[in-house]
Amino acid sequence: MAALQVYSSRTMDIFSAETETELSLPLMEAVSAGFPSPATDFVDLTIDLNRHLVKHPSATYYARVKGESMRDAGINDGDLLIVDKSIDPSDGKIAICYVDGEFTLKRIKIDSSGIWLMPANEKFKPIHVEEGNTLVIWGIVTFVIKNV
Repeated sequence: MAALQVYSSRTMDIFSAETETELSLPLMEAVSAGFPSPATDFVDLTIDLNRHLVKHPSATYYARVKGESMRDAGINDGDLLIVDKSIDPSDGKIAICYVDGEFTLKRIKIDSSGIWLMPANEKFKPIHVEEGNTLVIWGIVTFVIKNV
């Protein structure tokens, strides 16, 4: 069963996480980034990405990034995020935020002036969450799967 798209906007697509299935893929224990290793002829380990990347299946969903506001944090347009709703939001975490009716991906910053949602691209402005704003943290990004 494939992931079900549950929301789409100009800033992201959100999908339910299908974690019931098991798919064991070949795993190379180490890959040399320098000189080639002669031991790469033998791959006998496997990995199930659901077990490795999803710690809390019932609280996990996926989101596809649209836009470049988190570019300097290494999160680019088209990347797939694994998001965990069971993790408490805290200073420095990257989160899916719902602010005044709009979804956005930002880094949480908490200081003496309150809560800020910080982009990682100088072309975008930080969002200061004030008393009249509605803010819901929909989850914390745990992994980024690159669209290369």
